[in-house]
Amino acid sequence: MLRLTDIALPLDHTPADLDAAVVQRLAIAPADLERVTVFRRGNDARRKNAIKLVYALDVTVKDEADVLARFADDQHVRLTPDIAYKFPVRAPEGWEGPRPVVIGAGPCGLLAALILAQMGLKPIIIERGKAVRERTKDTWGLWRRSELNPESNVQFGEGGAGTFSDGKLYSRIKDPRHLGRKVLTEFVKAGAPEDILTEAHPHIGTFRLVTMVMSMRETIEQLGGEYRFSTRVEDFEIEGQGDERRLKGLHLSTGEYLPAEHVIMAVGHSARDTFEVLHNRGVSIEAKPFSIGVRIEHPQSWVDKARYGACAGNPILGAAAYAISHKAKNGRTVYSFCMCPGGRVVAAASEEGGVVTNGMSQYSRAEFNANSGLVVDISPERDFPGHPLAGIALQRKFEKLAYVAGGSDYRAPGQKVGDFMAGRPSTELGEVNPSYQPGIRLTDLAECLPDYVVEAIREALPVFGRQVPGYDHPDVVMTGVETRSSSPVRIGRGKDCQSLNTRGLYPAGEGAGYAGGILSAAVDGIRVAEALALELVGTPE
Repeated sequence: MLRLTDIALPLDHTPADLDAAVVQRLAIAPADLERVTVFRRGNDARRKNAIKLVYALDVTVKDEADVLARFADDQHVRLTPDIAYKFPVRAPEGWEGPRPVVIGAGPCGLLAALILAQMGLKPIIIERGKAVRERTKDTWGLWRRSELNPESNVQFGEGGAGTFSDGKLYSRIKDPRHLGRKVLTEFVKAGAPEDILTEAHPHIGTFRLVTMVMSMRETIEQLGGEYRFSTRVEDFEIEGQGDERRLKGLHLSTGEYLPAEHVIMAVGHSARDTFEVLHNRGVSIEAKPFSIGVRIEHPQSWVDKARYGACAGNPILGAAAYAISHKAKNGRTVYSFCMCPGGRVVAAASEEGGVVTNGMSQYSRAEFNANSGLVVDISPERDFPGHPLAGIALQRKFEKLAYVAGGSDYRAPGQKVGDFMAGRPSTELGEVNPSYQPGIRLTDLAECLPDYVVEAIREALPVFGRQVPGYDHPDVVMTGVETRSSSPVRIGRGKDCQSLNTRGLYPAGEGAGYAGGILSAAVDGIRVAEALALELVGTPE
């Protein structure tokens, strides 16, 4: 089978047009084309009056060798690669060895547990939050009644932070083994729409993620895995010194001590108490860069028109997205983050007395507004030097300021772009209605953002307005604060995926600083699970 890439056709093309394009591209007779299947489909909207769909296709022809010989120098005509997942090792039949432990049931922990279970290792999954159905009720409690459960919310619970997001399933990570395909395949088995296997920018949406997570849990349990919800790891038992330091067990919030010498740390980017415990226990941990800013909302119709022109509203294209960045004069980079077409801004706090924003979309992306993080890069050397956990303190500072600016009741501080640019508080809304629940309080966002962030965003907004018409419209609403763009720490690990100074501890995913989204976290979970299995079972002969 051949893989053809960069096949571009108009939006209104027919299936016959696709076959004809392949015949023309390969210079073969129509009768020599046996089968065409779509591997990936995206769009090229650089020319709004001539938007094209761009395909990667798997093609079967009668004389494959002849085609390969004629296109030997063409990188867009190649043999279809083998992307089937292959387990590096499996536990022997009747395996009675130690059971690995996975801390956290977000995308990273979920895929790590699934792979371990499929390899016959019967993992124990410890999750501080609740199962996803109960967790959803608690999350709505904050959104509808301003009631925060610090252990069951957007950040903590089965499915992780990705459950209440846009469910984006694409990433720029290097993936030579096609582990991302394994992730997508497992998601489809669990009930995700099959188009995530072919769309260039696939997404699922919150409601479908909930049922998928439940289905994958059932699979893990059927394979011998065990879940322990509402159970927090309060301490780590570590023995030895220097090169002999090794994890021996876990002290749990239930009062139980769990012997464990092979533990995957997939706690996510908001497990601040766990990071503190690890630091106190001497586990290698360092501060890392992250970003801080706001959520910005535009009517989705404005974004559609800006991106697609007369083709706006075409069901094939769906709701339009954007990705923009600007290097400000003060040396900061301002950029869009976690853009959610046709979605809403949501309350994502996990600690009492703080306000955190995030974005969410359903699969349909049919809500009125588009939203995106509008964030500014910060770094330990420049902004929070001196301590591995200083980034957490910085996050808390501005989350607490946002809580006060919002009225101290989990409303978020909000401001219109026109007022933000003029340096005055907002007093009334205009054309754009914010979607954040439990509501916003109009104020001056400069009260709860660093001065350098305010300066950089003010410079970037007119630039972005020239790139995406309407982006800097005076009535566009910004809501603060966005502080959880990524983990503020990195838990060091070696090539074997174990902690740099604590054997048996496997830092993984976003919280450990090795991922940035659902897909990359899930892929990292697979890698770490494989490394643990090889350590536990041994390298196959």
